[in-house]
Amino acid sequence: MMDNVTGYIRLNKFSDQSYEEFMTALEPMTKQGMNKLILDLRGNGGGFMNEAVDIADEFLDGDKLIVYTEGVNSKRQEYRCKRPGLFEQGKLVLLVDELSASASEVLAGALQDWCRAAIVGRRTFGKGLVQQQYDLNDGSAIRLTIARYYTPLGRSIQRSYEKGKKVYMDELWERFNSGEMISADSLKSHNGGEKFTNTCRDTLFAGDGITPQTFVPIDTSHSQQKILQLTAYNPFNTFLYQFYLENKKQIDQYKNAGDYARQFSGSGLGEKVLNIAPDSLKLKSITTQEKGIFQARLKALLARYKWRNAGFFEVLNESDPAIKRALEQLAK
Repeated sequence: MMDNVTGYIRLNKFSDQSYEEFMTALEPMTKQGMNKLILDLRGNGGGFMNEAVDIADEFLDGDKLIVYTEGVNSKRQEYRCKRPGLFEQGKLVLLVDELSASASEVLAGALQDWCRAAIVGRRTFGKGLVQQQYDLNDGSAIRLTIARYYTPLGRSIQRSYEKGKKVYMDELWERFNSGEMISADSLKSHNGGEKFTNTCRDTLFAGDGITPQTFVPIDTSHSQQKILQLTAYNPFNTFLYQFYLENKKQIDQYKNAGDYARQFSGSGLGEKVLNIAPDSLKLKSITTQEKGIFQARLKALLARYKWRNAGFFEVLNESDPAIKRALEQLAK
């Protein structure tokens, strides 16, 4: 999914190594002249906030405020940019969904408030609480909420917890039932949350996570589930690796994963794999659309043997609706 100027980085979580891994991916791309970047935070449930702050610092200039925490008995604590960033000027798109939470929302909120990135996808989870652990004498511990996270404009990320944990967790299911994940027009009015306006005149809301400016509906078909069932089937993986070894010379002819994605057809591979699938997976009669998804997944899995995870995502992203919308934003 890379051309001469566009890069892609996916962060599955914010571990204590995320910033280092991010920079390892970012630095060579900037040296190649990259001036457009897609940062994928879909499914990223958060983790270490300081890692998200350090990554935000690479996109924002000066000493801009990234996030602050504040509670009834906790003084306001600010986290600001500390150094020149490696990608402060290029075009940036951030991909999020309903499973992007906590540290992911800190990063997305900062970039949205400062008009630094176009946010594409679906409304994020809405988890913005600061907890402190207290160790007890018996070796156990309790974690108490002491503050909330706030974006630079002062938006609280946290959804309401007033009706209890069950209602809070079930809210994702309610989004699906209401049609919010299928149509942008079904998005609720943020429960009367406070409105904010950034310098690029976007209307932003507090209390309900981060709402993207560009909406991408969730896939409501069962196609992806069918494909994932097959890729978890052990004989399939053995077959695919054998296919890779038998066709390695052909695959090695491609200079990079992008060339491979555009030129390698893998003709007949899909049918061969479907023939080894057991009847219990019910894959013998998949639709034409499902076959297309299946073929894209096969190409991506083959690319992983040659170009590791970077190649896998680069090939898979060729058919990803959210990536296509991100590229449209970058082309503006």
